[in-house]
Amino acid sequence: MIAFIVRRLLTGLVLLAAITTFGFTLLYLGGGDIARKILGESADAQTVAQKSHELGLDRPVLAQYGDWVAHAFSGDFGSSWFTGQTVSAAIFSRLSVTLSLVIGTVLVVAVVSVVLGVLAATKRGWIDKVAQLLAILGHAIPGFLFAVGLVLFFALTLGWFDPTGYVPFTEDPTGWVKTVTLPVIALALGGIANVTQQIRGAVIDALRNDYVRTLRSHGIPERRVILKHVLRNAAGPALAVLAVIFVGLLGGAVIVEQVFAIPGLGQVAVQATTQGDIPLVMGLLVATGVIVIVFNLLVDLAQGWLNPKVRLS
Repeated sequence: MIAFIVRRLLTGLVLLAAITTFGFTLLYLGGGDIARKILGESADAQTVAQKSHELGLDRPVLAQYGDWVAHAFSGDFGSSWFTGQTVSAAIFSRLSVTLSLVIGTVLVVAVVSVVLGVLAATKRGWIDKVAQLLAILGHAIPGFLFAVGLVLFFALTLGWFDPTGYVPFTEDPTGWVKTVTLPVIALALGGIANVTQQIRGAVIDALRNDYVRTLRSHGIPERRVILKHVLRNAAGPALAVLAVIFVGLLGGAVIVEQVFAIPGLGQVAVQATTQGDIPLVMGLLVATGVIVIVFNLLVDLAQGWLNPKVRLS
């Protein structure tokens, strides 16, 4: 188990190194005259050149990247070129906001998908038709359009939720629920559509296995057969899909945060990328990469616990 965890972490670190290298190169090539952006169009050429030298932008890209890597290994990701705030502070001040949306969405997707997928596979009928319709809607309706519709109906028309903004859970739990409910629903629609279909198909396949007929012949209640045996075998593929959805949510949250004016990492990422704020963008790449690596590791461990065959392989 320890060897597996170490191997997965090393693989993740190699992938993170490749992502940061590629990202740094793209930022360097497409950043434009960053010193001019910082100082403004009225700054003279000498002042701009001095600023470029101060930031190290006049050095070769490999030298700049090497310096960044050296400082990153020591935990120093530098400061934003435009705000002066340290990269660590800029990320951690908003990380909890985005994670609350993403983790909340994953939990909603997991619960709703399991319930709806199992019912669709076992009951069929109108429940199965609802699951199929949800799958179509989840793939057909763009996330941002669904988010706007939620704001117009539930926030502006009915007044049940706050249309924009974010209230930390530590300040007001009720206010937090009102500000995250609609964004979570907007993010969850596509995930529910995907995972529900995955669980439905996996449960239908599992119900055809010989061991299910054997359990039923021994008089074991149907509910126990489904929950303890069938669902456990069907959960592996669903977890793999959920891991992919989690990665997509980190990117999809950017749009939803813009619609609901939520001060998460999405706003920082859009602004930093537009400005060419290399230290901040690189810090965001590292933070996102670490989150993805950890989540995928947890998914792999969960799959090993659910399915001994995966554990042995």
